[in-house]
Amino acid sequence: MKTNICRNLCAAALLGASMAAYGQADAPDARTNPFLTEYTTPYGVPPFEQIEVADYREAFLKGMEEQRQEIDAIVRQRSVPTFENTIVALDRSGALLRRVSLVFGGQNSCNTTPELQALSKELSPLLSAHSDDISLNAALFARVKQVYDNRDRLGLNKEQMKLLEETYKDFVRSGANLSEADQQKLRELNSRIALLQLTFGQNMLQETNAYKLVIDNEADLSGLPATLVASAAETARQQGLEGKWVFTLQNPSVMPFLQYADNRALREQIFKAYTNRGNNGNDADNKAVVRELLQARLEKARLMGYDDYASLALETRMAKTPDKVYALLDQVWTPALKKAQEELKDIQAEIKKDGKKFKAEGWDWRYYFEKARKAKFDIDENEVRPYLELNHVREGAFYVAARLYGIRFRPLTYMPLPHPEAQVFECIDKDGKTLGILYFDFFPRASKRGGAWCGSYRPQGYDKHGNRIIPVVTIVCNFTKPTEGQPALLSADEASTLFHEFGHGLHSLFRDVHYSGVSGVPRDFVELPSQINQFHPHAGCAQQINEHWAFEPEVLKYYARHYQTGEPMPAELVKKLAKSGKYGQGFATVEYLAASYLDMDFHTLKSIPEDMDVMAFEAKTLGKRKLLKQIPSRYRTTYFNHTMGGGYTAGYYSYIWAEVLDCDAYGAFTESGNIFNPELADRFRRYILTPGGIDDAMDMYKNYRGQEPDVKWLLINRSLYQPEK
Repeated sequence: MKTNICRNLCAAALLGASMAAYGQADAPDARTNPFLTEYTTPYGVPPFEQIEVADYREAFLKGMEEQRQEIDAIVRQRSVPTFENTIVALDRSGALLRRVSLVFGGQNSCNTTPELQALSKELSPLLSAHSDDISLNAALFARVKQVYDNRDRLGLNKEQMKLLEETYKDFVRSGANLSEADQQKLRELNSRIALLQLTFGQNMLQETNAYKLVIDNEADLSGLPATLVASAAETARQQGLEGKWVFTLQNPSVMPFLQYADNRALREQIFKAYTNRGNNGNDADNKAVVRELLQARLEKARLMGYDDYASLALETRMAKTPDKVYALLDQVWTPALKKAQEELKDIQAEIKKDGKKFKAEGWDWRYYFEKARKAKFDIDENEVRPYLELNHVREGAFYVAARLYGIRFRPLTYMPLPHPEAQVFECIDKDGKTLGILYFDFFPRASKRGGAWCGSYRPQGYDKHGNRIIPVVTIVCNFTKPTEGQPALLSADEASTLFHEFGHGLHSLFRDVHYSGVSGVPRDFVELPSQINQFHPHAGCAQQINEHWAFEPEVLKYYARHYQTGEPMPAELVKKLAKSGKYGQGFATVEYLAASYLDMDFHTLKSIPEDMDVMAFEAKTLGKRKLLKQIPSRYRTTYFNHTMGGGYTAGYYSYIWAEVLDCDAYGAFTESGNIFNPELADRFRRYILTPGGIDDAMDMYKNYRGQEPDVKWLLINRSLYQPEK
């Protein structure tokens, strides 16, 4: 209903790219807005290259009008409210609006332009008002309530009953029971929140793109891998700085620079630029935006009868209450901080070995950690990269999916693309039927927001005739681009990210529900399908998965081959990865938990002072937990888009919550003695990947595992487990 539409629009407003002509009619007056007619493209994917900015605006306005008429038709009918004429009719309403929202959201996230960003701001209050018009429609709610009150006499199946219950709860949680005056306040707050989230994201993108470190002295490149240097030279060339090297705040640029650059002053410069995004006192400063956003969210929570915003947000998630979130964070924080303190000693020792006497700072950690890891395990990440060529890693993910689920991926040509660099595949089930279409968009650009995510240009569903609508899924990343004469070579982190997002993609492809209202799962459950599929030699449960799936000999033999020689990754290197895999978990866990605490502490506030200094609050909330000064929160307040841009508001803890499930879930494969156990894979697909939100999340997990998860598996796999003495 309304939340999905607004979320897609506002999240989308951060990113995008310009669009060229694709198969347009020659005569201008013969052109039809692509959104206003059935797509004639292969598999019915959006005709991306045909879409013009004006098309979005027209389709949004028409889509809202169409849905208003559909809602009016539901309300005005004289027949007694039934599941079909009210609940199903409401679920199917707004088809055009959903269609344009999904495409706009995807394109504005990875191909944004000033025109798209301006349109986002224009449409945001209109969409917010439209959503409120539906959720606060008293006559509509009366019909929904009548069906809900008679639910036990309707003979509904499980999916239908879930849709009815969720529809009713959505209305209540959206303010249907509020007074007219309070409903008007809620409308104003929803509009304000949507616009503030949008502004936050646009500011963050502006700040990320505004900075560049230009190096013109080759000596300043000391320590940097050749691949990174080549990429920086290419970035410089594209910006008209031939003969120089440009480093940016995009992760594939800034993180390896911090990891390898010998020049400490330059590491400090780029580190401070990265960690101060949105905190520079300019027109893209986010401090006031955050304060106003926190005020608006708290006011909304109070209006809805909750003490704080986190209590409102968590009600529909597995955690249910802030206390349960804090209990998990606290359980992991203490051993993680202890481990980080041990790692700091190693780093300080490497500084001493380097003949230096300074105390480590934030811009030193990654650099000296790499030296410590190499000293302890005789491994250098640059030894690994040549065996992790991007397309080979992608094929490795496909291989594991084939072994587990019997599916295959067929590359498609002559397809409309969301960006010229995108790849597209047809996912084919083991019975030969098409499951869906999967796009990959791998590389950074100024028009794309940072990070990685999995989205949808069309969700799975069923039409009114009972025919399955195949999903169109997109995986978006920001990996190091190929350079002249060399393909894209991934770090272990980047390879992990690909597997992670591919897991989200499988979840979208396998989902099989009849109603959009039950397609989603709780935020703190949604990461399970991705993390169970993830591998990473330096990250928690994924280490176990790394050892048995991604780095299982048969899997490695399939994809981990040297990009030049074709030779498989040497057994000795695999052993080094396994031995070094859990080293650095103190840093990785603490920086993540710090952001999770920050998110929760902001959203459990019971009051927001008018003059609140959000950065002082950040310092206080992390200081009281004794966060090491050398480890910044993974996301600081002014660029914490997960929570301030929406999506993971009071929900950043979800990754560690899902990792508890993930670690325990993989234990079933381990215990079976077959990491490709077909029965377990079938159970995981049937109970976790397919049902959407039809079942309660914990029930879904127990249906698969036969028991509730145990946090000890996470602690063990992150090397944080402290045995009882």
